[in-house]
Amino acid sequence: MTPEKTASITPPLPNGLATVDQEIARACDQARRERASVTLIAVSKTFDATAIAPLLKAGQRVFGENRVQEARAKWPGLISSCPGIALHLIGPLQSNKAKEAVALFDAIHSVDRPSICEALAKEIDSQKRRPELFVQLNTGEEPQKAGVAPADADAFIAGCREKYGLSITGLMCIPPVNDAPAPHFALTAKIAARNGLKQLSMGMSADFTTAIQLGATHVRVGSAIFGAR
Repeated sequence: MTPEKTASITPPLPNGLATVDQEIARACDQARRERASVTLIAVSKTFDATAIAPLLKAGQRVFGENRVQEARAKWPGLISSCPGIALHLIGPLQSNKAKEAVALFDAIHSVDRPSICEALAKEIDSQKRRPELFVQLNTGEEPQKAGVAPADADAFIAGCREKYGLSITGLMCIPPVNDAPAPHFALTAKIAARNGLKQLSMGMSADFTTAIQLGATHVRVGSAIFGAR
């Protein structure tokens, strides 16, 4: 597969990172949560090192990418020159990319089928590297979208643990674009709670404050920080 071309587009929105951080702090305050309980993942997919550099300078260290190939092309150099970066894979993962994903990413948010579980278990054992793993839910049961159906979630999580020996960190969801996000976030939180999972990756630029109100521990924000792609 040809790597997605990175875009040398506009620099980040003026004060975009600061604005998002303020909104996160406000949402945490309203939900009576500590600001430190929410991790901001700056979604840098399609943006090159020139666009990322100002965020690194401002102190942002957690970034999200959709494609293994794109991340492999642009992040090793940035990581070597800037200690403390945590890289999250938030897009679909192919089994044949598991080796690279485990080597590069600190968290993988798209565990959604047995073949991925098997490939990840093999690479985690081989590399002795353990990225955080999130099971992706398809809360809207959209046929074109990856993820585990809510009705299958408990059994899938149990299989991850018992059959493949994977340590699951939490759940991730992407609500249908035309639905109100709150019911999807609430459902994700309910499934996580009954499976003893503390981490919730949910909420993007348009709805991350709602996600925080409903328990998100990781919000994936791109356009509100970087501008339009």
